[in-house]
Amino acid sequence: MASSVLLAVVAALLALAVSRLWSYAVVRLVWRPRAVARMLREQGVRGPPYRFLRGSSEDIRRMKAEAEGVELDVHDHDYPRRILPHFVRWKDQYGGPFVYWFGPRPRICIDDYAMVKQILANKSGHFMKNDAHPTVLAIIGKGLIMVEGKDWVRHRSVVNPAFAMDKLKMMTRTMVSCAECLIKKWEDQAANNKSREIEVEFSKQFQELTADVISRTAFGSSYKEGKEVFHAQKQLLAITVETLLNLRIPGFKYLPTKRNRYQWMLEKKIQNMLSEMIQYRVALKESGFGDDLLGVMLEACFTKEQGEKQGGVTLSIDEIIDECKTFFFAGHETTSHLLTWTMFLLSVYPEWQERLREEVLRECGKRKPNADMLSKLKEMTMVLLETLRLYGPVIVMLRKPISDMKLGSFNLRKDNEIVIPIPILHRDKDAWGEKANEFDPMRFENGITKAAKISHALLGFSIGPRSCIGQNFAMLEAKSTMVMILQKFSFALSPKYVHAPADVLTLQPKFGLPIILSPLDE
Repeated sequence: MASSVLLAVVAALLALAVSRLWSYAVVRLVWRPRAVARMLREQGVRGPPYRFLRGSSEDIRRMKAEAEGVELDVHDHDYPRRILPHFVRWKDQYGGPFVYWFGPRPRICIDDYAMVKQILANKSGHFMKNDAHPTVLAIIGKGLIMVEGKDWVRHRSVVNPAFAMDKLKMMTRTMVSCAECLIKKWEDQAANNKSREIEVEFSKQFQELTADVISRTAFGSSYKEGKEVFHAQKQLLAITVETLLNLRIPGFKYLPTKRNRYQWMLEKKIQNMLSEMIQYRVALKESGFGDDLLGVMLEACFTKEQGEKQGGVTLSIDEIIDECKTFFFAGHETTSHLLTWTMFLLSVYPEWQERLREEVLRECGKRKPNADMLSKLKEMTMVLLETLRLYGPVIVMLRKPISDMKLGSFNLRKDNEIVIPIPILHRDKDAWGEKANEFDPMRFENGITKAAKISHALLGFSIGPRSCIGQNFAMLEAKSTMVMILQKFSFALSPKYVHAPADVLTLQPKFGLPIILSPLDE
């Protein structure tokens, strides 16, 4: 009798396993992709064929490998064929929008600004962020960038006060102080060199600088521990880039492989360091939480009486940890690359370098800049915006609809993923004119909304309700750093520089940015 029951249980479990396997292997991996491809094809949306399990990954790897050796002239800013060769080829072959496959999941790549506006500027929440790659989530946390709906409103309400203008003005002093230390080091090196010229690798230097700024503005006196977070995030970023196109096998992330164990160690290190910093602040709450980002978030969650919660919106400690991850990575990574590419463009176009120097000396003289001075630098703003257009740090944005709906003229199924390729849109001649591939800061002379034929054409900080909360912070940091460099040095590209923009989740110079600095005569 017992054996009969056991056999029945085993048979039931086997049937369930077969059913689940059939559902996963046949429905999800075979039938559903073909049905979606057919539905899209009937609406005129075509693309490369779906390949079982692999999707389009092999084609992407092959085309990226072929483009890897492409080196561009320094005046050639049409780099999408180098970092997004698959998008460029498929757009030429299939038109836009087109569909390709991330494993068994369809991704629809759009190149139409009207669709972009429908997705990003919609306040009804019809489109949400894609599920993040597990390693990406470990780097940036489920903070303001990733949360949705009511959680996003709650997080935004708590974080918003940290980016009020009075806070940013205070942070500007920290930005200037950090840049001053770096510039003093360059001056000392130049003074000890017979030629009075030095070569500096700016890509690494700016990453260290912005990490220092973020550490101090986010974590105050705990900035040294904050920089340790930065280094651990950089190591996780390397793992992410290496594995992004790998087939994601269910359950594989839990296996104790060498790479997984290393990744777990880094994740735990980041979590523990942030947790210790937060607990230290909480223990000192009687004397105040501080006026940095961490202090602002903790203030929103506790009163000074025995840790009692305030009325209104709050964040949990785990949510504060995630916000620290988000602010730290997004804050230093994007601003460092904005500075890097600005230095590159001003080296390639010395006439603009001189124009900015004249503006800086007119508005700031040789004094340390403050927020009021920086607000008067119109041409500096124009150059930074044009840098964001041509060499914006963010390469693609990913979204998906929360329900079946219409996007433009075609029907979209729930969870069909949408890809917005920013460098391709920023070179759309219908929006930006025939000189879309050229560096021309004058296009921003009358502001962002009049720079192109479409008012929402610049996507460097996104648009709509989910636009970047830190954009004023980033612009102030970039301006203050550039002012202090222009006050002290002239600069030009090193002969060692190779123009090869690379996709490392963000847009970076593959071989760094070596630049020759020459101190200006006092």
